[in-house]
Amino acid sequence: MSTAAQSPIDELTGLERVWNEAHIRGDAAALDALFADDIVITVPGMAMMGKSASLGVFRTGRMKFDRYETSDVQVHAYGESAVVTGRLQRSRTNNGRTFEDDWRFTKTYVRRGGPWKVAAFHASETPR
Repeated sequence: MSTAAQSPIDELTGLERVWNEAHIRGDAAALDALFADDIVITVPGMAMMGKSASLGVFRTGRMKFDRYETSDVQVHAYGESAVVTGRLQRSRTNNGRTFEDDWRFTKTYVRRGGPWKVAAFHASETPR
């Protein structure tokens, strides 16, 4: 008997772990594989970025994450697209300064005849 194909929810949940671990390791190659070519990244305090600019931050080594943890994660698949929401708490060092972030995030995945890719990532400050 053959193994059933992995459900989109399980596959996306696994990709969320890959995303988090890549940030902790500063693994630009893993993020490059996850990012759609036309990804749009919008986070507080930074200019909107595309794939090249975002990967450039990791390749320079200027920013290091000490913590990159998600909680309250919900995954919703809609055919060839999916939305993942949750809370992201991270601690990062950038140019020798430490920053703490507590964000709510929305990530949009798409599948265009191949593996799932992140097409958009948006974060905003968690309301207090």
